[in-house]
Amino acid sequence: MFRTRIKGLIRTPEVLALAFLALFAATALAVGNGSVLAAEAGEIEARAARIAGDATRTRFVVDLSDAVEIAPFVLGDPHRIIVDLPNVRFSLPPEAGKGGRGLITGWRYGSIARNKARIVIDTKGPALIDKSFVLPKVDGQPARMVLDIVTATEEAFAEEVARTANAAQAGAVTAGKGDRQPIRNKERTRPLIVLDPGHGGIDSGAVGKKGTLEKAVVLDFASILKRKLEETGRFEVALTRSDDSFIPLKQRVEIARGLHADLFVSVHADSVRQAYVRGGTVYTLSERASDRLSAQIARNENQSDILAGLEFEEEADDVSDILIDLTRRETKNFSVYFANALVGELQSAVKMINNPHRSAGFVVLKAADVPSVLVELGYLSNMHDEKLLTSDEWRGRAADAITVAITRFFEPRIAHQDAAIDGNSIAGVAPSQQ
Repeated sequence: MFRTRIKGLIRTPEVLALAFLALFAATALAVGNGSVLAAEAGEIEARAARIAGDATRTRFVVDLSDAVEIAPFVLGDPHRIIVDLPNVRFSLPPEAGKGGRGLITGWRYGSIARNKARIVIDTKGPALIDKSFVLPKVDGQPARMVLDIVTATEEAFAEEVARTANAAQAGAVTAGKGDRQPIRNKERTRPLIVLDPGHGGIDSGAVGKKGTLEKAVVLDFASILKRKLEETGRFEVALTRSDDSFIPLKQRVEIARGLHADLFVSVHADSVRQAYVRGGTVYTLSERASDRLSAQIARNENQSDILAGLEFEEEADDVSDILIDLTRRETKNFSVYFANALVGELQSAVKMINNPHRSAGFVVLKAADVPSVLVELGYLSNMHDEKLLTSDEWRGRAADAITVAITRFFEPRIAHQDAAIDGNSIAGVAPSQQ
């Protein structure tokens, strides 16, 4: 098996078991706000939604093509009401979920796992479900899912969170077996690169001024980059998701660890308050953010699980094992080395932000033994970047630059394979100057 890092880290069977469970995380096709997938036979369709009421009692209604079973519960930090449904297809207008009323400040919807959909409702403060029911369709009227939400004290809310904890946990971690197959370590003679298109499913990520969805842009780009890397003949490449699926942040890390990846590249295109900010950025992991913008980006990206209605868990940073600590240090060195090389290649091909190598506490970069970087291709909050992110020519140049950086990063370790690779040189994938 190809290695770029020290081999001393001991993986217990329990850790490997968790890692390979993550490999088979749900890859069901998902629906984000305003998007529609073709209906399968017998699939239930959500056709309209509305909110009524005031700041003490609010009703949330969704019109359905047929009655379904629902599983509502509450989550805290922040205050949310979650409704799990079977495989519902959302045919809602683009503005659905963008506003609120009464106790509801906003809501979102989409796939959370194979054959499971979810609605996440944000509330102004602690709120409880007073009534929840589904009315069957009758006399030409659609079936209706109804939630009556009432204000509550923090104490009553906390009691309800504790009471429904088992249901919340079950809803949060349910995942079906996907199409993804593990790459057998014993068969590998080439470095394995894991590409991680951010967001997906119920989590659309950033949305541009023209409606461009981050989850779609980064999946398209990762697919282009995967093809270019494979065409060199020097790498094996895996994606954490290959469709519009929701994958929790820690599962993305475990996918890379379970595959014994030699490099992990997470791909994003965020949105920030400062619309003038544009250009690419390469991030590595650090306890403290290198600057305010990096801290803002990390907060945005680390919210993914919360937006999908998962419970946020503080991660225990156990460095008591000296072997793990040494591995982390070496992994960090590899990550920083690659980030600097990547910045150099990208600067020759596309516009980069000032000080393009930055750092922050991104959850997806926390694999102790896999060199990892997060690439912000650009910012959907900037109209010029949004246009470039949907340009085939620009995406090709950016993917070429990343391919060159990865090839050069591994070249000293795969030099002995060059004789077996016919016609694949670095010059063949070198990006043009901007």
